[in-house]
Order: sequence, then structure tokens, then C-alpha cells
Amino acid sequence: MANVRQSIGSTLGFQRRARRRGGRHGARPGARAAAGDETLVTATRGEAAVPVCPKSIVLVGLMGAGKSCIGRKLARELNLPFVDADEEVEKAAGCSIEDIFELYGEKAFRDGEERVIARLLDSGLQVLATGGGAFMNSRTRERIKATGISIWLRAELDVLVRRTRRRADRPLLKNDDPRATLERLMKERYPVYAEADIIVDSKDEEVDITVTRILKDLKSWLGRVTAAAPSENP
Repeated sequence: MANVRQSIGSTLGFQRRARRRGGRHGARPGARAAAGDETLVTATRGEAAVPVCPKSIVLVGLMGAGKSCIGRKLARELNLPFVDADEEVEKAAGCSIEDIFELYGEKAFRDGEERVIARLLDSGLQVLATGGGAFMNSRTRERIKATGISIWLRAELDVLVRRTRRRADRPLLKNDDPRATLERLMKERYPVYAEADIIVDSKDEEVDITVTRILKDLKSWLGRVTAAAPSENP
């Protein structure tokens, strides 16, 4: 524990730059769309059109919503690198999120999380899965709005309860009534998550089905944004 404490204490400011991931699917980290380029471009996914995004995709939602699992599949379909913000926080701190909560409290984690996400959003196009509380930070929301497309993976309480039972390393659920905690967090956070650009329900279904719905909604959203953008021609 002394070694863990020393590691966290020396890196709690999350000064070490998070490693950029190149992904397994050919996307170059740091690649950006041309400035001001909001043109809707499509690739093909079998018979369906897959949008090529001018901004990063940022997944938000409560723990258990499926951000990491769905995000990895979505990244493959969009040919973008996938990044898990929680994993990047742990790399920057040199220890687990559970240790940060235990030794320094939630505020220390949230401060570091904000800095790490800010760096990630500035590192190029990606699919970024954020922690459940990240979108509650107004500064983080503004950064996401400026540099990304936010997608809220909305899930019902029973779905969240079933999924979060599979892991025992969630600090906020280490209590006698995790269901009540999730219900409280839903009431607190869902009105803020609703500010996301796109809302997609995360159900008990195959990941491919959810990803297909995300791609459809993303294509529609990009089309509306493109149509609403002022024309450069007089």
C-alpha cells in the first residue's frame, strides 16, 4: 500500500501525457478533419452507409450503459481508434480508480479525469468512452461540444443493475444497496446526459444491433448539421 500511495501521490496531478492509441483498424491517431469541414462523407458497411465523422465520438452514460463494449465495436465500424477514458486515467495515475477513490476521494479523481479527457479530446479523431460522472462537469461538456459529437447510451435501471453486478471494482457501488445508488444517480445525471447530441437506448440486445442504431442516428444527425450549416457560396 505504501508503494501505491507513493505512486498516486507523485502522479495525482496526472501530468504524464496519456498514450495515444493507434487502434487496430488503420486509423491514424491525431488525424483531424480539415478545419471547418462538416461535409457528410459515407463509407459502406455491407449494404448500409457508414458516416465518416468530422469530429470525435464521445460516449456518455451511467456505469453499465455499455460505453466500452459498444464503443469498441462502434470504433471498428467507423475505422477510428477506441479510447477508454477510465483506462487512460489509471495509466496517468499509475494506479486504479478504486485506489484513487480510497486514498484521495472522488474530487481528486474528478479533477484528474477532467484533465485527462481534455488532453484526449485534443489528440485527434477517436471514439471516446467517458466515465459516468465526466459529463456532469460543465467544462468537460463544453469541450465535448466544441470538439466532439456526444452520444448518450441511455439504459433502464434493471439493465444497469444486471450489468454492474458483473464487476466489483466500481467505487460508487461499494455499499449495501447498489440499486438505490444507481436509481439516485439516474435522477441526478439523466437530465444532464439529455444534453448530448444524440440519445440511443442501450438495451439487452446484441451489441451489433445497438451499434447499427447508433450509426443510423449518427448519419441522420450529421445530415441535419450539414443541411443547417450556412453555405459558403453567395
